[in-house]
Amino acid sequence: MLPRLLDRCAGMVSHDWTALDRDLRRFLPKKSVVSKRQELLVYDCDGLTIDRHCPPLAVLPETTEEVSQILACCHRHSIPFVARGSGTGLSGGALVEQEALLVVTSRMRRILSMDLDNHTITVQPGVINSWVTRAVAGEGFYYAPDPSSQVVCSIGGNVAENSGGVHCLKYGVTSNHVLGLEVVLADGTVTLLGGGLPEHAELDLRGAFIGSEGTLGIATAITLRLLRAPQHVTVLLADFPTMESAGEAVCQVTAAGVLPAGMEIMDNFMINAVNDLFGFDEYPRDAAAVLLIELDGQAAEVTVAADQASGLCSKAGARTIRRAEEPADRALLWKGRKSAFAAVGQISPTYYVQDGVVPRSTLPRVLMAIERLSREYELPVANVFHAGDGNLHPLILYNADTPDVESRVRDLGSAILRECLDVGGSITGEHGVGADKRCYLDWMFAADDLSTMKLLRRAFDPDGRANPDKIFPTPKSCGESARRQVILTSEGLEMPSEAKAF
Repeated sequence: MLPRLLDRCAGMVSHDWTALDRDLRRFLPKKSVVSKRQELLVYDCDGLTIDRHCPPLAVLPETTEEVSQILACCHRHSIPFVARGSGTGLSGGALVEQEALLVVTSRMRRILSMDLDNHTITVQPGVINSWVTRAVAGEGFYYAPDPSSQVVCSIGGNVAENSGGVHCLKYGVTSNHVLGLEVVLADGTVTLLGGGLPEHAELDLRGAFIGSEGTLGIATAITLRLLRAPQHVTVLLADFPTMESAGEAVCQVTAAGVLPAGMEIMDNFMINAVNDLFGFDEYPRDAAAVLLIELDGQAAEVTVAADQASGLCSKAGARTIRRAEEPADRALLWKGRKSAFAAVGQISPTYYVQDGVVPRSTLPRVLMAIERLSREYELPVANVFHAGDGNLHPLILYNADTPDVESRVRDLGSAILRECLDVGGSITGEHGVGADKRCYLDWMFAADDLSTMKLLRRAFDPDGRANPDKIFPTPKSCGESARRQVILTSEGLEMPSEAKAF
């Protein structure tokens, strides 16, 4: 029965899934193994809905020991695996494109320990991002990385993608706040990377693991750094007649030495989408763009910085500037930005998000290019982004029922990323490469760079069974855009002796 089921759900069966299913059920509870097609379909995509692949089999472990046994079982059967958290990723990183076991960590939701004297907390990977702050807020602490999906995304996924958020300008991304990791490697071995202290004498393998998108193993316990809540917070909302003037305000504020906790821009399409979603008019509907600036710290310091930022926004062409001091007022101004993707989803159930990064000084130029490309490809684009660090999130809206539209959508996304690279930027800021952007990786890196990266990957996973075919371009996945095969012979390393880059 199982092979026929898998044939419908994942294509040709080449692994002995019946044997794996039997072995997994020997140590996992019945409820932890999913093999029915209708139940597996919920895992056929992550937040990137343009690609869908149903996994042949899924497991939902609850402990490090179970994850270790699962990966050891995969190792014995020579079966690849893909880790998945909440499924909110936007690069297809949790997609099972080839036959692989899906390891879902959503039941690993325990807070394992707290050490508030040393400002740390240790959690399982399925713990939701916002739960961390909720657990320690009463003691005056918080967890800084705050992706827009923080009420649903998991810490394990944040580690895999090195997620940022609206406050990454001042406080950094996930890697700046992870002190240690308990990791299960591809053969089931459990190891520790880093520890509970900010500095370590050993090689920083923790840093190598964070952002590796599930290609080096599965983190089963994560020790996070907590921060003291700031004494005072002020949020500014400035609206502008043009997107270019909003971008100019960002450049002026940062050039003046003001360091906001966060700076976010939304364009007119997004402004009206969030206003309609919530039935309010917190953002001026006729504005071409709004800029949110959050400043935090000591009260006197914040007041001076807010006055300076307000003056610079006015100089750049802001029409009006609002200032919010009270928590409820600040939350209201942030509400629309935090719900931007949901607001677009109400207008267009299908959309495609890109994640390029550009130098702040080039924001006006790149935003004009995106507007031009939107007209050229005849596809609407809504813009919302982390303006402080130049991390763009253009949302391409489309109707999936339109013939050949998906190829146009991908071409537009590709053209936007090319614009980012042309000004010295990157193809990804926080969403990762995954399956979506692997064919663009050789736009940024030479063959020997890619080979070195693959060498590191093989040091953790010699057989390449952890999240196979992600990140790196291959002829199978990228066709003519893939590089010719290059062999880089490593010197001084016994395993592996060579790495391949395409």
